[in-house]
Amino acid sequence: MSMDNLLGLIIALVLFLLWKIDLAATLLNLKALKPELPDEFNEVFTQEKYAKSQEYTRTNSRFHLIESSFSLALTLGFWFSGGFGWLDQFLRGYELSSLVTGLCYIGLLGFGQMILNLPFKVYSTFVIEAKFGFNKTTAKTFIIDQVKGATLSLLIGIPILAAILWIFNSVEHAWLWAWITLTAIQLLLTYLAPTYILPLFNTFEPMPDGELKSAINEVAKKCEFPLTEIHVMDGSKRSTKSNAFFTGFGKNKKIALFDTLIEGHSTQGLVGILAHEIGHFKCKHIIQRLITGIIQTAAIFFLIGLVTDPDSAIAQTIFHSFYIDDVTPYAGLVIFFILFAPVQSLLSIFANMSSRKHEFEADAYAANAQGSSEYLIDSLKKLSADNLVNLTPHPMVVFMEYSHPPMLVRINALRALKFP
Repeated sequence: MSMDNLLGLIIALVLFLLWKIDLAATLLNLKALKPELPDEFNEVFTQEKYAKSQEYTRTNSRFHLIESSFSLALTLGFWFSGGFGWLDQFLRGYELSSLVTGLCYIGLLGFGQMILNLPFKVYSTFVIEAKFGFNKTTAKTFIIDQVKGATLSLLIGIPILAAILWIFNSVEHAWLWAWITLTAIQLLLTYLAPTYILPLFNTFEPMPDGELKSAINEVAKKCEFPLTEIHVMDGSKRSTKSNAFFTGFGKNKKIALFDTLIEGHSTQGLVGILAHEIGHFKCKHIIQRLITGIIQTAAIFFLIGLVTDPDSAIAQTIFHSFYIDDVTPYAGLVIFFILFAPVQSLLSIFANMSSRKHEFEADAYAANAQGSSEYLIDSLKKLSADNLVNLTPHPMVVFMEYSHPPMLVRINALRALKFP
């Protein structure tokens, strides 16, 4: 067996092992479902609703296994049938520039993946979410969302991808300049998104004056949080699920609440949720995550530089294992993110551990801001019932996948807090 074939086999086995670990975690999670409702949630769950939440977990778990199995089979099938190399040679036959060839190569692979994933999106939205009473998306809204999303991907994605490919084709220390370029663009998009991108998909109305707005402004002032705008978002346009989020840089902070969230919670409960989000800012979680993301992006581009170095024997071996004759930046980007999947899975475990710690800290901040844990606890319970949350996840799934602690664990931590 040649070194190329051996490397390809090792990579495929690692991807298969990742799928097996995911399968084992999912099956353990299903086995951990308990018919007895935890006493803490007696006020918000009926036995019927609790059974429905467990069935929701089962249905989504089975769907996830089907989707992940399809994705793995598709990737391995396309790879070992020589698809990556065939597409490269096909496009090279048109004798276009390396930049245009690269845009076409990545664009066609991305378009193919989008088309193949579309049936799963449709089934999840119009079958699973509808079955459990969440879906409010009409066929028209769904189609418009897909068209808008694809259009934005083209308008934003093509220039970014073109810039990165040009850098890797033309500039020394390409990984460094690509990292700087992408980081600057990401920061710019984060700044522009609340004003120019999010309104393309949802309507944001200023919150009317009243008890809730006064209470939000009061807690923001108490926390010395520079809140400038409060909006209500039409989340009910697509789902009955609820959420809230902050946007904005520097001293200009904006807050958006789903209309579905406002309908189902008390004023103090909503203030507790928002105080939790303020806690992320005050505890420096947002800046920590931003810096971590920037550092990770630098490492990714450094590794991409190694994978796309035409003079590197390792890069040539990797490309040959994917049945591609010549080392190119555009094929290297595609190959890298396949190779990076195992590393990303490992990194996500540490990222989730940090995120769960941040959630505990933000919960504690919110409780201290209100002088009581009960308001936030009440909202967490209602959110659990409204969103049919799995109340008894398996520890392995929590360790590997949960960015937030399980609800019962969060509530117990809140009850353990001491107040003056």
